[in-house]
Amino acid sequence: MSRFPELVLAAALLVAPASASLAAQDAPAAGKFGIGREATPEEVAAWDIDVRPDGLGLPEGRGTAAEGMAIYDENCASCHGDFGEAVDRWPVLAGGQGTLENERPEKTIGSYWPHLSTVYDYVRRAMPFGNARSLSDDDVYALTAYLLYLNDIVDDEDFELSKENFTSIKLPNADNFIEDDRESEPHYADKSDPCMRDCKPDKAEVKMHAAVLDVTPENADDNAPQGGID
Repeated sequence: MSRFPELVLAAALLVAPASASLAAQDAPAAGKFGIGREATPEEVAAWDIDVRPDGLGLPEGRGTAAEGMAIYDENCASCHGDFGEAVDRWPVLAGGQGTLENERPEKTIGSYWPHLSTVYDYVRRAMPFGNARSLSDDDVYALTAYLLYLNDIVDDEDFELSKENFTSIKLPNADNFIEDDRESEPHYADKSDPCMRDCKPDKAEVKMHAAVLDVTPENADDNAPQGGID
């Protein structure tokens, strides 16, 4: 036990308020972790580049299909083919009209995609492969115009796509998509809990086995990409 209990107690009382004050300064505000900093407007703008179907987010710019052809040949044709037909297993970009009811539909910009904004947004954000964000906004407008030309949605190489006329372009399959109406479902509308057990009174019944259905690809090669499916 200390020979000077009064001095020890006084020192403890002096240290305690100082420590509490420092801890209060270091404590994070409610709902925050106390690390990092707020992003600057310039940093937010660099990430906030999404383009919506109604045109919100489109940058200023313009480009013609003819200009897009030169950009496409240099940056895209090696993977997507000279006319959007694709090389090897890279995605097909053009054609496929009338194939959506086939066993293996060809889902391209002209046959399947619902919105032109998806074309512009994806090219701007992720293409060309391995060199994303290297194209200017005008380049992306020109490429998008050229992809419309390859899909016979516009028929003039001199067609110019811009922010001003972008939303006037309607892709052929747009009407076959429906709006997300999940909020009209009962457990959304009345805020009730969705059924998670015994929802359907009838038990599931096995109608046929896969071997009978013949769903396994023939001549499958385990070493081939995608299980040997052509």
